[in-house]
Amino acid sequence: MILRAKIVLPVTAPPIEDGAVFVDGNKIRAVAPWKDLRPHLRKKVSDLGEVILLPGLVNAHCHLDYTDMAGELPPPKTFTDWIAAITVAKTAWSYSDYARSWLHGAHQLLKTGTTTVGDIEAMPDLLPEVWDATPLRVFSFLEMTGIKARRAPKDILREAVENIDSLHHPRNRAWLSPHAPYSTLPELLHRTARAAQKRKWRVSIHVAESAQEFEMFQHARGEMHDWLKRNERDNSDCGHGSPVAHLARQKLLGENVLAIHVNCLARGDATLLAKNRTSVVHCPRSHDYFKHPPFERARLANAGVNICLGTDSLATVRKNEKQKPELDMFAEMRALAGSDKTISPSEILKLATINGARALGLAGKAGELSPGAFADLITVPFSGKISRVHEAMLEHSGNVAASMIQGRWVIPLK
Repeated sequence: MILRAKIVLPVTAPPIEDGAVFVDGNKIRAVAPWKDLRPHLRKKVSDLGEVILLPGLVNAHCHLDYTDMAGELPPPKTFTDWIAAITVAKTAWSYSDYARSWLHGAHQLLKTGTTTVGDIEAMPDLLPEVWDATPLRVFSFLEMTGIKARRAPKDILREAVENIDSLHHPRNRAWLSPHAPYSTLPELLHRTARAAQKRKWRVSIHVAESAQEFEMFQHARGEMHDWLKRNERDNSDCGHGSPVAHLARQKLLGENVLAIHVNCLARGDATLLAKNRTSVVHCPRSHDYFKHPPFERARLANAGVNICLGTDSLATVRKNEKQKPELDMFAEMRALAGSDKTISPSEILKLATINGARALGLAGKAGELSPGAFADLITVPFSGKISRVHEAMLEHSGNVAASMIQGRWVIPLK
Protein backbone atom coordinates (compact mmCIF):
# COMPACT_ATOMS: atom_id res chain seq x y z
CA MET A 1 0.00 0.00 0.00
CA ILE A 2 0.98 3.63 -0.37
CA LEU A 3 0.24 6.04 2.49
CA ARG A 4 -0.02 9.72 1.59
CA ALA A 5 0.07 12.45 4.25
CA LYS A 6 0.32 16.22 4.56
CA ILE A 7 3.74 15.75 6.19
CA VAL A 8 5.94 12.65 6.28
CA LEU A 9 8.52 12.85 9.07
CA PRO A 10 11.20 10.15 8.58
CA VAL A 11 13.29 11.38 11.59
CA THR A 12 16.49 10.30 9.81
CA ALA A 13 15.80 12.85 7.06
CA PRO A 14 14.06 16.24 6.74
CA PRO A 15 10.25 16.29 6.78
CA ILE A 16 8.54 15.86 3.42
CA GLU A 17 5.56 18.02 2.54
CA ASP A 18 2.85 16.08 0.67
CA GLY A 19 4.86 12.94 1.27
CA ALA A 20 4.19 9.24 0.91
CA VAL A 21 5.39 5.93 2.32
CA PHE A 22 5.35 2.74 0.25
CA VAL A 23 4.62 -0.22 2.56
CA ASP A 24 5.35 -3.69 1.23
CA GLY A 25 4.20 -6.41 3.63
CA ASN A 26 5.66 -5.65 7.05
CA LYS A 27 8.48 -3.41 5.78
CA ILE A 28 8.88 0.03 4.23
CA ARG A 29 10.02 -0.01 0.62
CA ALA A 30 10.21 3.72 -0.13
CA VAL A 31 9.74 7.16 1.45
CA ALA A 32 9.39 10.06 -0.97
CA PRO A 33 7.33 13.05 -2.08
CA TRP A 34 3.89 11.97 -3.26
CA LYS A 35 4.62 13.00 -6.83
CA ASP A 36 7.55 10.57 -6.99
CA LEU A 37 5.41 7.60 -5.93
CA ARG A 38 2.47 8.36 -8.20
CA PRO A 39 3.77 5.95 -10.88
CA HIS A 40 2.99 3.17 -8.37
CA LEU A 41 -0.73 4.00 -8.30
CA ARG A 42 -1.56 0.41 -9.13
CA LYS A 43 -0.93 -0.13 -5.43
CA LYS A 44 -3.63 0.59 -2.87
CA VAL A 45 -3.43 4.26 -1.88
CA SER A 46 -4.62 5.65 1.46
CA ASP A 47 -4.71 9.43 1.70
CA LEU A 48 -4.35 10.10 5.41
CA GLY A 49 -5.09 13.80 5.04
CA GLU A 50 -4.04 16.55 7.47
CA VAL A 51 -1.62 14.53 9.57
CA ILE A 52 2.06 14.04 10.29
CA LEU A 53 3.06 10.47 9.44
CA LEU A 54 6.06 9.41 11.51
CA PRO A 55 7.67 6.25 12.89
CA GLY A 56 6.19 4.61 15.97
CA LEU A 57 7.84 5.77 19.19
CA VAL A 58 10.40 3.59 20.97
CA ASN A 59 10.05 3.41 24.76
CA ALA A 60 13.40 2.08 25.95
CA HIS A 61 12.44 1.56 29.59
CA CYS A 62 9.13 0.69 31.19
CA HIS A 63 7.61 -1.38 34.01
CA LEU A 64 4.27 -2.49 32.60
CA ASP A 65 3.72 -4.67 35.67
CA TYR A 66 3.17 -1.58 37.84
CA THR A 67 0.81 0.42 35.62
CA ASP A 68 -2.14 0.16 38.00
CA MET A 69 -0.07 1.67 40.81
CA ALA A 70 -0.51 5.04 39.11
CA GLY A 71 -0.99 7.75 41.72
CA GLU A 72 -0.86 5.34 44.67
CA LEU A 73 2.63 6.15 45.96
CA PRO A 74 3.21 9.81 46.88
CA PRO A 75 6.70 11.17 46.15
CA PRO A 76 9.00 9.99 48.97
CA LYS A 77 11.48 11.93 51.07
CA THR A 78 14.27 9.51 50.16
CA PHE A 79 14.80 6.85 47.52
CA THR A 80 14.99 4.09 50.13
CA ASP A 81 11.58 5.22 51.44
CA TRP A 82 10.19 4.57 47.96
CA ILE A 83 11.78 1.11 47.79
CA ALA A 84 10.07 0.23 51.06
CA ALA A 85 6.71 1.63 49.86
CA ILE A 86 6.62 -0.25 46.56
CA THR A 87 7.76 -3.45 48.25
CA VAL A 88 4.74 -3.25 50.56
CA ALA A 89 2.42 -2.42 47.65
CA LYS A 90 3.63 -5.42 45.64
CA THR A 91 2.97 -7.90 48.45
CA ALA A 92 -0.77 -7.13 48.23
CA TRP A 93 -0.98 -7.98 44.51
CA SER A 94 -1.96 -11.32 42.97
CA TYR A 95 -0.94 -12.81 39.63
CA SER A 96 -4.19 -11.50 38.14
CA ASP A 97 -3.43 -8.00 39.42
CA TYR A 98 -0.08 -8.01 37.65
CA ALA A 99 -1.54 -9.41 34.42
CA ARG A 100 -4.31 -6.79 34.39
CA SER A 101 -1.83 -4.03 35.15
CA TRP A 102 0.53 -5.17 32.37
CA LEU A 103 -2.26 -5.19 29.80
CA HIS A 104 -3.52 -1.77 30.90
CA GLY A 105 0.00 -0.41 30.41
CA ALA A 106 0.38 -1.98 26.98
CA HIS A 107 -2.93 -0.44 25.91
CA GLN A 108 -1.86 3.00 27.15
CA LEU A 109 1.41 2.84 25.24
CA LEU A 110 -0.30 1.69 22.08
CA LYS A 111 -2.89 4.47 22.00
CA THR A 112 -0.29 7.16 22.74
CA GLY A 113 2.03 6.19 19.88
CA THR A 114 4.56 3.67 21.20
CA THR A 115 5.11 0.70 18.92
CA THR A 116 8.26 -0.78 20.53
CA VAL A 117 8.96 -1.08 24.25
CA GLY A 118 11.79 -2.34 26.43
CA ASP A 119 9.99 -3.61 29.53
CA ILE A 120 11.36 -4.84 32.86
CA GLU A 121 9.52 -8.03 33.73
CA ALA A 122 9.35 -8.91 37.42
CA MET A 123 6.67 -11.57 36.81
CA PRO A 124 8.06 -13.83 34.04
CA ASP A 125 5.12 -16.22 34.46
CA LEU A 126 3.04 -13.62 32.60
CA LEU A 127 4.98 -14.45 29.44
CA PRO A 128 4.21 -15.28 26.69
CA GLU A 129 0.43 -14.90 27.25
CA VAL A 130 0.56 -11.12 27.66
CA TRP A 131 2.73 -10.86 24.55
CA ASP A 132 -0.06 -12.50 22.57
CA ALA A 133 -2.59 -10.00 23.95
CA THR A 134 -0.95 -6.90 22.46
CA PRO A 135 0.32 -5.96 19.00
CA LEU A 136 3.21 -4.01 20.58
CA ARG A 137 6.76 -5.04 19.79
CA VAL A 138 7.94 -6.00 23.29
CA PHE A 139 11.39 -6.78 24.64
CA SER A 140 10.96 -8.18 28.15
CA PHE A 141 14.04 -7.89 30.36
CA LEU A 142 13.67 -10.51 33.11
CA GLU A 143 14.43 -8.85 36.43
CA MET A 144 16.97 -10.49 38.74
CA THR A 145 17.74 -9.55 42.34
CA GLY A 146 19.22 -11.64 45.11
CA ILE A 147 19.87 -9.74 48.32
CA LYS A 148 16.62 -10.52 50.11
CA ALA A 149 16.23 -14.03 48.69
CA ARG A 150 19.79 -14.98 49.66
CA ARG A 151 20.06 -17.13 46.53
CA ALA A 152 23.31 -17.99 44.78
CA PRO A 153 23.94 -15.74 41.76
CA LYS A 154 24.55 -18.73 39.48
CA ASP A 155 21.13 -20.16 40.40
CA ILE A 156 19.39 -16.81 39.81
CA LEU A 157 20.97 -16.46 36.38
CA ARG A 158 20.37 -20.09 35.42
CA GLU A 159 16.65 -19.74 36.17
CA ALA A 160 16.39 -16.56 34.08
CA VAL A 161 18.26 -18.12 31.15
CA GLU A 162 16.02 -21.20 31.26
CA ASN A 163 12.95 -18.94 31.23
CA ILE A 164 14.26 -17.08 28.20
CA ASP A 165 15.13 -20.28 26.35
CA SER A 166 11.59 -21.56 26.91
CA LEU A 167 9.99 -18.49 25.33
CA HIS A 168 9.28 -18.41 21.60
CA HIS A 169 7.41 -15.66 19.80
CA PRO A 170 7.46 -14.37 16.21
CA ARG A 171 7.68 -10.69 17.25
CA ASN A 172 8.83 -10.48 20.88
CA ARG A 173 11.69 -11.80 22.95
CA ALA A 174 13.16 -11.78 26.44
CA TRP A 175 16.56 -10.65 27.71
CA LEU A 176 18.26 -10.12 31.09
CA SER A 177 17.95 -7.41 33.73
CA PRO A 178 20.00 -7.56 36.94
CA HIS A 179 17.94 -4.95 38.78
CA ALA A 180 20.64 -2.58 40.08
CA PRO A 181 24.12 -2.69 41.60
CA TYR A 182 22.74 -2.21 45.11
CA SER A 183 20.14 -5.00 44.81
CA THR A 184 22.48 -7.57 43.27
CA LEU A 185 25.97 -8.84 43.97
CA PRO A 186 29.07 -8.49 41.78
CA GLU A 187 29.04 -12.18 40.88
CA LEU A 188 25.57 -11.90 39.34
CA LEU A 189 26.61 -8.83 37.33
CA HIS A 190 29.76 -10.54 36.07
CA ARG A 191 27.93 -13.77 35.19
CA THR A 192 25.20 -11.79 33.42
CA ALA A 193 27.80 -9.94 31.36
CA ARG A 194 29.40 -13.19 30.20
CA ALA A 195 26.09 -14.90 29.43
CA ALA A 196 24.77 -11.92 27.48
CA GLN A 197 27.94 -11.53 25.44
CA LYS A 198 27.99 -15.23 24.61
CA ARG A 199 24.35 -15.27 23.52
CA LYS A 200 24.33 -11.78 21.96
CA TRP A 201 21.58 -10.64 24.33
CA ARG A 202 20.71 -7.14 25.49
CA VAL A 203 20.96 -6.27 29.21
CA SER A 204 19.05 -3.56 31.06
CA ILE A 205 20.11 -2.34 34.51
CA HIS A 206 19.14 0.58 36.76
CA VAL A 207 22.31 2.37 37.75
CA ALA A 208 23.28 5.57 39.56
CA GLU A 209 19.61 6.38 39.96
CA SER A 210 19.83 8.16 43.31
CA ALA A 211 22.29 10.16 45.38
CA GLN A 212 21.98 7.46 48.04
CA GLU A 213 23.15 4.77 45.62
CA PHE A 214 26.02 6.99 44.47
CA GLU A 215 27.13 7.62 48.06
CA MET A 216 26.91 3.90 48.83
CA PHE A 217 29.31 2.88 46.07
CA GLN A 218 31.54 5.93 45.90
CA HIS A 219 32.08 6.37 49.63
CA ALA A 220 30.78 3.15 51.32
CA ARG A 221 28.45 5.11 53.56
CA GLY A 222 25.00 6.66 53.74
CA GLU A 223 21.43 5.60 54.32
CA MET A 224 21.21 3.00 51.54
CA HIS A 225 24.57 1.50 52.47
CA ASP A 226 23.61 1.16 56.14
CA TRP A 227 20.08 -0.10 55.37
CA LEU A 228 21.36 -2.86 53.08
CA LYS A 229 24.11 -3.75 55.53
CA ARG A 230 21.46 -4.28 58.21
CA ASN A 231 19.76 -6.62 55.72
CA GLU A 232 22.99 -8.61 55.50
CA ARG A 233 24.16 -7.44 52.09
CA ASP A 234 27.90 -7.95 51.65
CA ASN A 235 28.94 -4.34 51.05
CA SER A 236 32.60 -5.10 50.41
CA ASP A 237 32.02 -4.00 46.79
CA CYS A 238 31.42 -0.44 47.98
CA GLY A 239 33.92 2.39 48.38
CA HIS A 240 35.80 1.66 45.16
CA GLY A 241 34.24 4.22 42.82
CA SER A 242 30.93 5.24 41.31
CA PRO A 243 28.08 2.86 40.39
CA VAL A 244 29.05 3.22 36.71
CA ALA A 245 32.66 2.33 37.52
CA HIS A 246 31.31 -0.63 39.51
CA LEU A 247 29.57 -1.96 36.38
CA ALA A 248 32.78 -1.49 34.40
CA ARG A 249 34.70 -3.63 36.89
CA GLN A 250 32.14 -6.39 36.41
CA LYS A 251 32.48 -6.09 32.59
CA LEU A 252 28.82 -5.02 32.43
CA LEU A 253 29.23 -2.06 30.11
CA GLY A 254 28.95 -2.46 26.37
CA GLU A 255 26.96 -1.83 23.22
CA ASN A 256 24.41 -4.42 24.39
CA VAL A 257 23.77 -2.67 27.73
CA LEU A 258 21.02 -0.16 28.57
CA ALA A 259 22.03 1.85 31.64
CA ILE A 260 18.78 3.14 33.11
CA HIS A 261 18.64 6.61 34.71
CA VAL A 262 22.36 7.44 35.34
CA ASN A 263 21.38 10.49 37.37
CA CYS A 264 24.63 10.77 39.32
CA LEU A 265 27.95 10.94 37.47
CA ALA A 266 31.46 10.87 38.83
CA ARG A 267 34.35 12.36 36.92
CA GLY A 268 35.10 10.11 33.97
CA ASP A 269 31.78 8.25 34.02
CA ALA A 270 30.45 9.84 30.82
CA THR A 271 33.66 8.96 28.99
CA LEU A 272 33.51 5.41 30.36
CA LEU A 273 29.95 4.95 29.10
CA ALA A 274 30.80 6.40 25.68
CA LYS A 275 33.98 4.33 25.31
CA ASN A 276 31.97 1.16 25.94
CA ARG A 277 29.09 2.37 23.68
CA THR A 278 26.61 1.86 26.51
CA SER A 279 23.22 3.52 25.99
CA VAL A 280 21.64 5.64 28.73
CA VAL A 281 17.86 5.76 29.17
CA HIS A 282 16.44 8.92 30.73
CA CYS A 283 12.90 8.93 32.17
CA PRO A 284 11.96 12.62 32.59
CA ARG A 285 8.71 12.30 34.56
CA SER A 286 10.21 9.73 36.94
CA HIS A 287 13.21 12.04 37.36
CA ASP A 288 10.84 14.83 38.39
CA TYR A 289 8.92 12.54 40.76
CA PHE A 290 12.06 11.91 42.82
CA LYS A 291 13.33 15.49 42.42
CA HIS A 292 16.75 14.27 41.37
CA PRO A 293 19.40 16.86 40.48
CA PRO A 294 19.24 18.02 36.84
CA PHE A 295 19.95 15.21 34.39
CA GLU A 296 23.37 15.77 32.81
CA ARG A 297 22.22 15.17 29.25
CA ALA A 298 24.65 17.62 27.65
CA ARG A 299 27.61 16.10 29.48
CA LEU A 300 26.67 12.61 28.32
CA ALA A 301 25.87 13.74 24.79
CA ASN A 302 29.13 15.67 24.45
CA ALA A 303 31.01 12.53 25.46
CA GLY A 304 29.23 10.63 22.67
CA VAL A 305 26.76 8.56 24.70
CA ASN A 306 23.60 7.33 22.97
CA ILE A 307 20.77 8.78 25.07
CA CYS A 308 17.18 7.67 24.70
CA LEU A 309 13.87 8.05 26.53
CA GLY A 310 11.64 5.80 28.60
CA THR A 311 8.50 6.16 30.66
CA ASP A 312 9.64 4.13 33.69
CA SER A 313 6.57 2.96 35.65
CA LEU A 314 3.48 4.89 36.67
CA ALA A 315 4.43 4.17 40.28
CA THR A 316 6.97 6.98 39.81
CA VAL A 317 4.94 9.60 37.96
CA ARG A 318 3.20 12.46 39.75
CA LYS A 319 -0.57 12.56 39.48
CA ASN A 320 -2.48 15.76 38.91
CA GLU A 321 -5.78 16.73 40.47
CA LYS A 322 -7.85 15.81 37.42
CA GLN A 323 -6.71 12.32 36.48
CA LYS A 324 -4.15 9.60 36.99
CA PRO A 325 -1.12 9.67 34.72
CA GLU A 326 -0.77 7.31 31.77
CA LEU A 327 2.21 5.79 30.00
CA ASP A 328 2.87 8.28 27.22
CA MET A 329 6.10 9.01 25.37
CA PHE A 330 4.79 12.36 24.14
CA ALA A 331 4.41 13.36 27.80
CA GLU A 332 8.02 12.31 28.42
CA MET A 333 9.18 14.44 25.48
CA ARG A 334 7.30 17.44 26.82
CA ALA A 335 8.75 16.89 30.30
CA LEU A 336 12.27 16.82 28.88
CA ALA A 337 11.62 20.02 26.91
CA GLY A 338 10.40 21.67 30.10
CA SER A 339 13.43 20.69 32.16
CA ASP A 340 16.17 21.11 29.55
CA LYS A 341 16.09 24.33 27.52
CA THR A 342 19.30 23.43 25.65
CA ILE A 343 17.83 20.64 23.52
CA SER A 344 15.86 21.18 20.32
CA PRO A 345 12.47 19.59 19.53
CA SER A 346 14.01 17.61 16.64
CA GLU A 347 16.68 16.18 18.95
CA ILE A 348 14.08 15.24 21.55
CA LEU A 349 12.18 13.28 18.91
CA LYS A 350 15.38 11.37 18.06
CA LEU A 351 15.70 10.35 21.72
CA ALA A 352 12.19 8.84 21.49
CA THR A 353 12.77 7.07 18.18
CA ILE A 354 16.11 6.26 16.53
CA ASN A 355 18.17 6.44 19.74
CA GLY A 356 15.86 4.04 21.54
CA ALA A 357 15.92 1.70 18.55
CA ARG A 358 19.72 1.73 18.60
CA ALA A 359 19.75 0.89 22.31
CA LEU A 360 17.49 -2.12 21.70
CA GLY A 361 19.54 -3.38 18.76
CA LEU A 362 17.04 -2.17 16.15
CA ALA A 363 19.06 0.53 14.37
CA GLY A 364 17.71 0.94 10.86
CA LYS A 365 14.68 -1.17 11.69
CA ALA A 366 12.58 0.82 14.19
CA GLY A 367 12.15 4.47 15.07
CA GLU A 368 12.58 5.70 11.50
CA LEU A 369 10.88 5.76 8.12
CA SER A 370 13.42 4.37 5.67
CA PRO A 371 13.63 1.58 3.10
CA GLY A 372 13.96 -1.76 4.87
CA ALA A 373 12.66 -0.52 8.24
CA PHE A 374 9.68 -2.07 9.98
CA ALA A 375 6.32 -0.68 8.85
CA ASP A 376 5.70 0.71 12.35
CA LEU A 377 3.97 4.06 11.80
CA ILE A 378 1.78 6.53 13.67
CA THR A 379 -0.15 9.63 12.67
CA VAL A 380 -0.72 12.88 14.56
CA PRO A 381 -3.27 15.49 13.40
CA PHE A 382 -1.57 18.57 11.95
CA SER A 383 -2.69 21.49 9.81
CA GLY A 384 0.24 23.86 10.33
CA LYS A 385 3.35 24.74 8.35
CA ILE A 386 6.15 22.28 7.72
CA SER A 387 8.59 24.53 9.62
CA ARG A 388 6.72 23.74 12.86
CA VAL A 389 6.55 19.99 12.52
CA HIS A 390 9.00 19.17 15.31
CA GLU A 391 7.41 21.68 17.69
CA ALA A 392 4.06 20.01 16.94
CA MET A 393 5.44 16.75 18.32
CA LEU A 394 5.97 18.38 21.70
CA GLU A 395 2.60 20.12 21.61
CA HIS A 396 0.66 16.95 20.85
CA SER A 397 -1.17 15.37 23.78
CA GLY A 398 -3.64 12.54 23.98
CA ASN A 399 -4.04 9.61 21.62
CA VAL A 400 -2.55 9.31 18.17
CA ALA A 401 -4.93 9.29 15.20
CA ALA A 402 -3.73 5.93 13.87
CA SER A 403 -1.01 3.34 14.47
CA MET A 404 0.47 0.60 12.32
CA ILE A 405 2.78 -2.22 13.48
CA GLN A 406 4.40 -4.58 10.98
CA GLY A 407 2.27 -3.24 8.18
CA ARG A 408 -1.02 -3.80 9.98
CA TRP A 409 -3.27 -1.05 11.35
CA VAL A 410 -3.59 -1.65 15.11
CA ILE A 411 -5.37 1.66 15.66
CA PRO A 412 -7.39 1.98 12.46
CA LEU A 413 -7.83 5.07 10.40
CA LYS A 414 -11.14 6.81 11.01
